[in-house]
Parts: sequence; C-alpha cells; structure tokens
Amino acid sequence: MDVNLRQMRSFIAVARLGNFTRAAEFLHVSQPTLTVHIKHLEETLGLKLFDRNPRAVNLTRMGRDLLPTFERTLQDLDSMLHSARNTSTALHGVVRISVLPSLAASLLPDAIRQFRRQNPGASFAVSDCVAGSLIDLVRSDDVDLGLTGGAVDFPDIDVLFRSGDEMNVVYPDGHPIGKFSRINAERLAQFPLIMMNTHTSVRSVTDSAFSNAKLMPKPVAEVTYIMTALGMVRAGLGITILPASCREVAAIPSLRSRRISDPHFSRQIALIKKKDRTLPPLSKAFADYLRSDHAERLNTIERDNAHI
Repeated sequence: MDVNLRQMRSFIAVARLGNFTRAAEFLHVSQPTLTVHIKHLEETLGLKLFDRNPRAVNLTRMGRDLLPTFERTLQDLDSMLHSARNTSTALHGVVRISVLPSLAASLLPDAIRQFRRQNPGASFAVSDCVAGSLIDLVRSDDVDLGLTGGAVDFPDIDVLFRSGDEMNVVYPDGHPIGKFSRINAERLAQFPLIMMNTHTSVRSVTDSAFSNAKLMPKPVAEVTYIMTALGMVRAGLGITILPASCREVAAIPSLRSRRISDPHFSRQIALIKKKDRTLPPLSKAFADYLRSDHAERLNTIERDNAHI
C-alpha cells in the first residue's frame, strides 16, 4: 500500500477546511492537483473518504476514522524532522564522550562551558574512565568520542588530533625531593612511589620513562584514582607522578607539584573516534571546537599548575 505524505496532507486539509478550494490555497497547490491527490488516496485505500455535493464536502465514516490516525502520523513525523534539522545544525542534542579522569576534571569542564555558550541546547553524557575502558567504549559505539592519553595505534580507531601533557611529581610540602633544582628519573627512583594502575595512561608513561633510564622505581602502592594517590601522598606514604593537567592537586594545600625535567615523562593526549563511523553533527562540532582550542587550554592548565 503506497500512501504518500502529499496525499495525507491533502486529505487532512480538505477534512479540516471542508472545501477543496480553500484546502488548495492552504497547501499552495492547484485545485486539480489536490483533487488528484485525494483520488489516488481513495484508490490506494479502496475507500471513499468524502461525500461531495455542490454546497459541502463531508467526511464519510471511514474518513472520520482515518483522520486522527493520519494527523498523529504527520505530527510525529514533523516532530522527528524538526529534531533532525536542529541536530544537523548543532542546535541541540547529546555529545557522548569518554574521557580520562584527569582530563574530565581539568580540560573538559571549561571546554563544555565555552562550547555551550554557542550551542546552549547541547548536553553531554560523560564516561570518565581509565584508558583501557575508554577505548572499549569507543569501539562498542557506546560513545561518539574519546579523549585519552598515551600512544593510540589501533586499526579500528581514528585519531582526530594529538597533543601533549607533561608529567609532574607531587609530594608533601617539605619533602626532600623539593630541594633539588632539577628532577629526573634518577631523583624519582630514590623515593617510595605511589604508582597508578597498570591500565592507566599515566602508568604506561612512567613505566616507559623509568625503563628508558634503566631504573627500577620503588612502588609502595598501586591505585586507580588520582584522589587516592593524593591521599596517600598527603599521608606521607610516598610521592606520585601525575599529569600537569591534573587540577586535583590544588585541592590539598599541603601538597606541591613540580615539572619533571625529562622528556620521556610526557603523555600524549588524543581525541579519537571509531574508524569509518560518521560523527553526529553536534559531536563533530564539539570535536572541531576541541581541536581548535585544546592547545591554549592545555598551556593555561600547565601554567596554573606550575605555581602549586
């Protein structure tokens, strides 16, 4: 059964206005064209929809039964098309993104705030998780974008842009490591370390840096979350290595943070998506915004943390 939108709109207009001439004017078509639409609809349905006489056009009983169904169908379709048009112009929608916890607490909030100034209808579904889980979410299409750290070299992942994030050593105020003018792998290896979990991008960077220096660190604990590591540092259990973009350090006044003078203690940051997947318009707009704005934001974050 081939009922098209023109036929449905023509039927509703005639039914509501009770006159072919007025209905044709309302739809901006000629009266003969409108008559053809109604005729074809009646032929397709095998039903007579209108009783016509020189003075009036009245719905048949079957026409009255069909009218509310056709109206609901067109209302639902119009609503869906309106939503699709708004989404296509990045007016509103949901950006689904998975982000490393350190970036979710530093880079992301400011980026969302600025982006929503231009796109107030945008909302965000944020999954903050470690790098391994983040990649899985992108691969499974549970998110549109991923903001991750460390090397990204997977055949099913596209990298939209790359940036860098230096590593800092975090220690209690008065700790001996703060007396050195230059902090490198050799200095770090002298002290007990609170290490991040092996599934995190931070751990991948630190393991690689110590391996390059041919040193074995002294881990006293391994944790998943940044605030856990900071709590252990505050308790005097050891020092830790975290990204310069990590703002949680500032929440604990007794802690200090300093740049590590070793280029191997640097984390790559990448915005990713699943390969051969077309991003929803709003997610693409946010990705473009991050790509154009990320360098300045990361530099600001690092300048701020240099004074902690």
